[in-house]
Amino acid sequence: MRYDYLIIGAGFAGSVMAERLASQFDKKILLVEKRNHIGGNAFDEYDEYGILVHKYGPHIFHTNSKEVFDYLSQFTEWRFYEHKVLANYQGDLFPIPINRTTINKFFDLHLTTEGEVKNFLSTKIEKRFPILNSEDIIINQVGRELFEAFFKNYTKKQWNLFPHELSPSVCGRIPVRFNDDSRYFTDKYQFMPKDGYTKMFEKMLSRKNIEIALNTDYKNVLNEIKFDKMIYTGPIDSFFDYEFGKLPYRSIKFDYEHYEKQNHQSTGQVNHVDMEEEFTRVTEYKYLTLQEAKTTTISREYSLKEGEPFYPIPTDANRALYLKYRHKTEQEKNVIFCGRLAEYQYYNMDQVVANCLHFLKSKADTI
Repeated sequence: MRYDYLIIGAGFAGSVMAERLASQFDKKILLVEKRNHIGGNAFDEYDEYGILVHKYGPHIFHTNSKEVFDYLSQFTEWRFYEHKVLANYQGDLFPIPINRTTINKFFDLHLTTEGEVKNFLSTKIEKRFPILNSEDIIINQVGRELFEAFFKNYTKKQWNLFPHELSPSVCGRIPVRFNDDSRYFTDKYQFMPKDGYTKMFEKMLSRKNIEIALNTDYKNVLNEIKFDKMIYTGPIDSFFDYEFGKLPYRSIKFDYEHYEKQNHQSTGQVNHVDMEEEFTRVTEYKYLTLQEAKTTTISREYSLKEGEPFYPIPTDANRALYLKYRHKTEQEKNVIFCGRLAEYQYYNMDQVVANCLHFLKSKADTI
C-alpha cells in the first residue's frame, strides 16, 4: 500500500488537512496518532456519570471567519454559546475580561458611561513605551492595581513566569472593555458542536480514502510506510530529535470532581487569580455543552513544567530556538509543518482551521 500523504497528528491541523486532501484532491491518506483517540486536545467524551467533558480542558469555539464556520458546519450542527468567565479574587467574583462591572466592583464606584470608565482608567494607567512585555501592555491599559489583582499572580501560576518575563502577546490577547459586556469573546460566530468535538472529528475523517492508525508513534513505523509527502503537526523539536535542545512548553494536570447537584459554580469558567490556590481555573462543563443533567462535573487545572505540551512559552530566547528548527524545515522538501506544535505558536482552533484551508488553496496546483 502506498499513500499520497502520511499525516502525523489527528488534531485540528492534521484532521483538516486529511479531510481536504481526501475530499477535494482524492488523495489517499494515512493519519497516524500516538494517542488512543482522534481530535487532539479538543477531544471530548462522556465520563462515568454521563457528563460530556473536555479531556484536555475547555475548548470554546469562536470565530469571525464565515469560511471556517461554514467549513466545520459540514461536520456538525451547533449550539449557540457565549462563554463567560469570572475571576475569584480574595473570595469575591469579578467579570473577566475587565469591564465596567469589574472596575465598579473593585474600586467601589458607580461609573455609568464608557467615557467615565476611560477617564477613570486614565488616572490609573502608567504610560509605558516601548511595550516590551506583558506587564507593560496591561499596566498601560488598566494600571497597577488591576494588574496586581488579576494578572500578575495568575500569569505566574499559568506560566511560572511573571508578566514582565513574557511576550506582550500573552496578556495582550485579553481585551479591556469600557461597557458591561461580560462575554469572554465578541466574535460573530460563537457556538459549540451540538454532539461534541469528537463526533465532529469522526464525521470529518469518515472518508474511505482516509486510514487512521491510533496508539502509534510515527517514528516506530516510518520505515514500513510508503508515502509521497508528509504533513507533520507534532512538536517541531521532536521531529529533529532535539538537535538544538528542547523547546519549553507549559503542561496541565486536570483533576476532575463530580457533584450530586445541579451546578457547582455560577458560570462555565472561574479563574483563581490568588497564589493561595495552586490551581488556575475551574471549568464546569455543563455550561459549555448545554447538557441537561441533575449532576455536574468540574475540572481544576494545575499548570506544570513537564507533561503533554499545551502552551508554547513566548519568550525571546524560545523564539530564537524555534527559528533554528524552522530554518531546518527548509531542507525537508516533502514535509509540510503546520499547527500549534509544529509552528511553536499559540493558535485558537479557528486559526488552525483557517491556516490549513488557506495553505491548501495556495498550493492547489502542486498538491
